[in-house]
Amino acid sequence: MKVSEYHKKGLKNFVDQKPEGYEILGSAKEGVHRVEFYIRKNNGKISDAKFSSSKRCKKLMAVADLVAEKLKNQNVSSIKIDPQEILDFFKEEKEQDKMRNRLEIVLQAVKK
Repeated sequence: MKVSEYHKKGLKNFVDQKPEGYEILGSAKEGVHRVEFYIRKNNGKISDAKFSSSKRCKKLMAVADLVAEKLKNQNVSSIKIDPQEILDFFKEEKEQDKMRNRLEIVLQAVKK
């Protein structure tokens, strides 16, 4: 899928700031790009995940939104995100080097 197509479907997990009742999972920043993830837990599992980010980069926002979806229902103590699965999802996107970079930023935030 292309990032533009993903954005047309709508970002399900983007928020401007930390929602009430959520805690910060982690954040990362590189240059002008920043991302922060928020989670709601239930019995050690992530019941919901949201993120906020700089709005300049549509690639970063799309990757973060998909990763937020993948976080849901995972154990907080053993979060697993398959980087190749995310890259494969966006394989139609040009500039794969930028996609890998944005994914690295997102993974830094999730693994903190």
